[in-house]
Amino acid sequence: MKLKNLFTCTVTGLLLCTSCIKDEAPNAEADILNCILPAEMLTGTDIDYNRPYDKSLNAYPIYIEVNNGTDLTRLAPTFELTVPGSPKKDLSKIESVKSFPENIIVKSLLSTSHTEEGTTIPLTVEITSNLVLLAREPMRPRFSDDRVGYFEIGHLYFNDEQQKAEERAFINRWRLEPKPEDVERYKKGELVEPQKPIELWIDPATPPVWVPYIKKGIVEWQEAFEAAGFKNAIVAREVTPDDREFDIDDVRYSVVTYAASEMANAMGPSVIDPRSGEIIEADIIWWHNVMSILHAWIRLQTGAVDPAARGNTLPTEVMGNAVRFVSSHELGHSLGLKHNFGASYSVPVDSLRSKSYTATNGTASSIMDYARFNYVAQPEDGITQLTPKIGTYDKHAINWGYRWLDVQDPHEELPTLNAWLREHENDPEYWYGEQSREGIDPRSQSEDLSNDAVLASTYGLKNLRRIIPHVTDWTSEEGKLQYEGGRLLMAIVFQWLAYADHVKTNVGGFYLNNVVAGHDIDRYVPVPADYQRKSVKYLIDEVFTTPEWLFGAKAWDKAYAQRSSPVGQMEYAPYNFARELQYKTYYELLADQRLVRMYEVEARQGRGAKTYTPEQMMDDITRAVFIRPGGRSLSIWERMSQKNYVDALIVSSNLTMVKTTKLGSTLRDHAHDGRGCTCSLMQDAPELSLEPQPRPEEIGLRTARNYDMMQRVSETTSAKRAEMRRLLTVVQGRFQSGDQATRNHYRDLELRLKEALRML
Repeated sequence: MKLKNLFTCTVTGLLLCTSCIKDEAPNAEADILNCILPAEMLTGTDIDYNRPYDKSLNAYPIYIEVNNGTDLTRLAPTFELTVPGSPKKDLSKIESVKSFPENIIVKSLLSTSHTEEGTTIPLTVEITSNLVLLAREPMRPRFSDDRVGYFEIGHLYFNDEQQKAEERAFINRWRLEPKPEDVERYKKGELVEPQKPIELWIDPATPPVWVPYIKKGIVEWQEAFEAAGFKNAIVAREVTPDDREFDIDDVRYSVVTYAASEMANAMGPSVIDPRSGEIIEADIIWWHNVMSILHAWIRLQTGAVDPAARGNTLPTEVMGNAVRFVSSHELGHSLGLKHNFGASYSVPVDSLRSKSYTATNGTASSIMDYARFNYVAQPEDGITQLTPKIGTYDKHAINWGYRWLDVQDPHEELPTLNAWLREHENDPEYWYGEQSREGIDPRSQSEDLSNDAVLASTYGLKNLRRIIPHVTDWTSEEGKLQYEGGRLLMAIVFQWLAYADHVKTNVGGFYLNNVVAGHDIDRYVPVPADYQRKSVKYLIDEVFTTPEWLFGAKAWDKAYAQRSSPVGQMEYAPYNFARELQYKTYYELLADQRLVRMYEVEARQGRGAKTYTPEQMMDDITRAVFIRPGGRSLSIWERMSQKNYVDALIVSSNLTMVKTTKLGSTLRDHAHDGRGCTCSLMQDAPELSLEPQPRPEEIGLRTARNYDMMQRVSETTSAKRAEMRRLLTVVQGRFQSGDQATRNHYRDLELRLKEALRML
């Protein structure tokens, strides 16, 4: 995005930038070449030259619009200047200063300028600086370990006898220590109160109806801290009207902040002492419209089993319970815990259908997973506990990170910390699955449930089939347009797609284990071949055979699938929506990185019962999609699936060979560079996504990026081209089959395949 003569940027509901694009401001003094934002967040810009000149900013405004749900507090636009410049004293100023016993807040305007070709343009940025007084004596740090998920801060240790610097990371945690008079009792295993408990204050702006649920989400972590030997370690407090000292900027107050905003998100950041990893202060933020996401999840994932979850407005208790678990999840981040996307994998499908199990354990072994609501439970199961809870892993992680040990040097703790982890290393409830976007380990996925994605997704589809006939009657309100019906329809479609994504990750997947000496388990374990075949069968049955129960449902007569956007409601027609989402699945299943991983297994184990090769996978798909009785007409859904499969083969193979042949760009437009125009739809569905993008500090998974290298000389293109030649033979034998639309379809496929194979 090129923005000339741009100056000043502040974060509001939008990213409000100011510029003098039409006319130079009277004292314009800088030239900005680019304002850079993540493409997936940006929806457009609005330059209104009729808007009055803003004297306070010395500029005309530009509005940069970002997707609803974008976390503006973590969004930092990057400005590219023609010539970098330092802030100018005469153009900069301190706007305000607030002083507290342990920190100072300074808000300032910093400006620089640049002159080029006789034009001088300024850049002004508003900065808030928080100067925090650190403790005289740093907390004793605790070294991190890849087998348990804590945010961390890196350090290096040097000594004269080393041949290599020692690399260590300190976990982020609060300073919890027993009182001096309680040390011996603590060592004996008695519960004691810490010298200084963790206090979370509820923002007085919080709607009173939700305060009890937020407090419940906070104090339920007490159970985990009791596992670490501390009672009353975490406290939820309310600000009283006569409390004149409370200020949200005061570092002495860790606050659960309520923001009356249409933004749909929540987060739990912290302020860290870099010397030790000590969490000094935390600010859990939840935006009002996070409840819109919760409402969508609740109705979609539990509506089939819970009548209270079906309406446009949910009972207070139902929404309150969801607010509780969001509060608890975000507090987990503020306690130092990363996401544990492997926690849901510890739970068998049968357990998710057990009333007694779910009542005790919820849906996963950790509330730090994205295991939202129990979509596996069936109406006949009688399940009442449908949300996650503080689980086994959470207690284990808090004990590992917070149990006080009487040592002087963190190195002395290492044998004990390792022993705690070794004790449970073969128990899936204690396993930590790192957050990743690579999609290599199917055990660590967002929004999934259970250790069997195929079976869990099958149950999930049964519930979606129950819901879709009721889209209209669950959402209709006298005198209102069918927006809620369209919104629910969109949610159903994306839930169907999410199930497919969960299953797809098994194909070419590896279980990536963090192991230590003495742990008898392999570090890289391919997903069993039979389960990969089972996963492809699911995709054939539920995606590549277009689900007419979904895209042919009568609900589409009343409303198309809808989502909110800055320009209004976006509507998606069923046939084209199905076509693009199906294509996305085909293309991602045929991705070179996935196929290379499958060849990696063949190289190590040979061909046989333990391997599932790309050739076998494509044969399974071709037999299901193409090898059918001839001489008949194909439905529009069948033609769509065949064409999507062929095009995905062509585009992916052409992109692989783009550096070796001029044909590399042929038919590229069919897939928008092979990514499909629906990839952004997942990112642009705010009603269905909470923190959809992992933060950089949350990504710790070994990504095994070697699978991305030198794909041109791998076997992937050979396999795809062989399958294309096979398909060419099939379609050439079908020219006289079926009705005119079917014959046209086969002729078109012939031309596409011949062009791709350079036979024209």
